[in-house]
Amino acid sequence: MNQINPEIDDYLNRYAETLSAFDSTAAAQLWSTPGTIIDDRFAGVVDDRETMAHSLEQSYPLYRALGLASVSHECLGVDHLTEKISLVRVRWIFHDANGSQLTDSNAYYILRRDNDGLHACVCIQIDDAEKLKSLAAERGIDLAEFIAE
Repeated sequence: MNQINPEIDDYLNRYAETLSAFDSTAAAQLWSTPGTIIDDRFAGVVDDRETMAHSLEQSYPLYRALGLASVSHECLGVDHLTEKISLVRVRWIFHDANGSQLTDSNAYYILRRDNDGLHACVCIQIDDAEKLKSLAAERGIDLAEFIAE
């Protein structure tokens, strides 16, 4: 169930909309620069929104092959660390064209309220790689076709 926090819920809705639309430019606008993404295998810092948009686009062919048509979210928790910074735990839910759930993933975001609204500063991916790998295996998709050498 989404925690009631209108500002954060609005941010997450807008982010889900950019993911559903495969709109990397709009998604990148929701990030601070630099932005940091980390998981168990990777840690990276993106210094500008153009690079962020390009990085996001790299996953779109795989998402399309998996049948992703829309994204929704469930806010699992919010810790207000300061007046402007919040730690947000999110469950992203990925749907196919019929609205059926394909998979989900969990992440933590550090969001900061700037003059023009909330922006993600850090994303910690918890289980997305494993779940995408599992979904690809279920659908007979070879992930090697989507991984840059």
